[in-house]
Amino acid sequence: MRKTLLLAAVAAMALGAGPALAKKQLVIVVKGLDNPFFEAIHQGCEKWNSENASSEYECFYTGPASTSDEAGEAQIVQDMLSKADTVAMAISPSNAPLIAQTIKTANPTIPIMTLDADLSKEDAGLRKTYLGTDNYLMGKKIGEYIKKGKPNGGTICTIEGNPAADNILRRAQGMRDALSGKEGLAALAGEGGWTEVAGCPVFTNDDGAKGVQAMTDILAANPKLDAFGIMGGWPLFGAPQPYRDLFGPLKDRIASNDFVIGAADTIGDEVAIARDGLVTALVGQRPFEMGYKAPSVMIDLIEGKPVADPVFTGLDECTKDTVDTCIQK
Repeated sequence: MRKTLLLAAVAAMALGAGPALAKKQLVIVVKGLDNPFFEAIHQGCEKWNSENASSEYECFYTGPASTSDEAGEAQIVQDMLSKADTVAMAISPSNAPLIAQTIKTANPTIPIMTLDADLSKEDAGLRKTYLGTDNYLMGKKIGEYIKKGKPNGGTICTIEGNPAADNILRRAQGMRDALSGKEGLAALAGEGGWTEVAGCPVFTNDDGAKGVQAMTDILAANPKLDAFGIMGGWPLFGAPQPYRDLFGPLKDRIASNDFVIGAADTIGDEVAIARDGLVTALVGQRPFEMGYKAPSVMIDLIEGKPVADPVFTGLDECTKDTVDTCIQK
């Protein structure tokens, strides 16, 4: 009888201990699971987990299936904020105003930060910090490479992603500022010698194939176009073969800087495309570093430690001549 009671007590203790053993969730919500850029963030998150297996915290990565599903991302943010084991959240907003409204509605008591993409300046008070790329600087560097290639200017088309993605808008602004020598221009109409052609910028919703098709159409309508500024690497890493098919015939023009392409990111097939001389320059982010650092930043926020705002990760710059050494190891 005593043995039976003892076993019952042990079983009860084990059952009672179950919930207490559950880890506190440091949630990362990205724009979409279909993008290799965000998979690199996922790998950084998992590395943190493997190195902190005994921690009371766990990095949990999630997002909608598609980067074009803005409402899906907002719903995931709302759902995760309602869970008792979510103790902090890092969000990469696809639609910054929508995510801001979602946060306002949820009115969370846990720390919220942004990752990779930020909220608008007007909504920055809703998050504790931003961790990721200096997107304005990134765009400015893309613009500097384009300007170096064609110092006298020319015609250009900007390829962007989501029209409400703050990070992409900041990159485009940085590029325009670098090309024009002025700040804050919404479009280029001869400033610094540069003019954006009709129909541009093109918004592709982070769809690589759509980006290549858009560039195909722009080139057909503007056979004397001088440059593309691609604010995300979607056409290169999302549709590498169609990209190669489009720009292969322009390889000699790219090599001589008669035609210039500055693009964001250094993931997937992008570096190989640079090695083949089908892009003038890549300015890459460090998504793995973002995913790896985010849990530690969230824990600091939970514990009330001082955290800088923003927390910038670095940039990698690749050209045909530097592809073997340009990526931070």
